Amino acid sequence: MSFIEIKTIINADVQTCVDLARNIDFHTASLKHSNEKAIAGKTSGLIELNEWVTWEAKHFGITQQLTSKITEFESPDYFVDEMVSGVFKSFKHEHIFQSENSKTLMIDRFQFESPFGIIGKLANMIFLKRYMTNLLTTRNAFLKKTAEELSHIQ
Repeated sequence: MSFIEIKTIINADVQTCVDLARNIDFHTASLKHSNEKAIAGKTSGLIELNEWVTWEAKHFGITQQLTSKITEFESPDYFVDEMVSGVFKSFKHEHIFQSENSKTLMIDRFQFESPFGIIGKLANMIFLKRYMTNLLTTRNAFLKKTAEELSHIQ
């Protein structure tokens, strides 16, 4: 099992950050480089506890589908999405939000297991963990920029 943790400080309130992180339309915009789109389940707006979404995206030149479900949700502090079906053997993505002096500390904890046994472990060592870290970092930078712009407008 691989583990990634990314911490991002955002000059915006917690609720804005939580709502962006669970917004299907925002997620689509943040990963437009992979042509990611919601094709089933909750396909627009704010996803809630026990709701699921199937994503379709192009990664490594291959169009893939992945379904995830919100399995835990304690607004505005925490929510978890877990893979129901998709290319990974499993994944769990914890989204943690802490208010600190009118800023938000957003912590992503992403645990995943590659499929295909030893071949999957080798792929993970060579490129998959780095790829997933870059994907999450890109999404977080977009969330930070958007949340700070929204906070500045208010």
